[in-house]
Amino acid sequence: MEKIIIIGIAGGSGSGKTSVAKALVKDMHLNGTIIIEQDWYYRDLSHLPLEERMKWNFDHPDSVEFDLLISDLKAMIAGKTVKVPQYNYVTHSRAKETMTVTPQKVVIIEGILTLYDSELRELLDIKIFVDTDPDIRFIRRLKRDIYERGRAIDNVIDQYMQTVRPMHQTFVEPCKRLADIIIPEGGRNRVAIDLLRTKISSLLVE
Repeated sequence: MEKIIIIGIAGGSGSGKTSVAKALVKDMHLNGTIIIEQDWYYRDLSHLPLEERMKWNFDHPDSVEFDLLISDLKAMIAGKTVKVPQYNYVTHSRAKETMTVTPQKVVIIEGILTLYDSELRELLDIKIFVDTDPDIRFIRRLKRDIYERGRAIDNVIDQYMQTVRPMHQTFVEPCKRLADIIIPEGGRNRVAIDLLRTKISSLLVE
């Protein structure tokens, strides 16, 4: 089977990781591309009361089932179809439904801790870190959690101060030095997107 190009996109919450991934897919007109979110691999907390789930530290590496993500990626590299988990952000639990993913020529993994796990990094052909100012990231997260995930504003602020900010400083920000490319401003950085498009195209013809 043809070689699969795996791209990892990391960065703080609200940094613009998803916009970079979507810009790459759109600009390259790649039909054979799949975007996989690290958040889908949050550990299932359905066995805990909802109150405890809401206090869970989702920004710590232990909250992500990296072993399953790595296993699914290796299966795709081997040409196998996988059923990737889906996550319910309102109930803080893994959904019963899965999404069937067939191997594609380009796989994009995006999430705050995509570059954290060493075994996962070894599978990445291109490692990207999206670097955005903290105040912009906080505003984006606040709007997303309120309007898309049904969260209360006080809950979002408390979570940001207690876990998101300290975990970013401890685990996410240090991953910047592990990246091949650092992109300021996310998907709005057209020069960076153009450079990535050229690099991906060259890898696809090798």
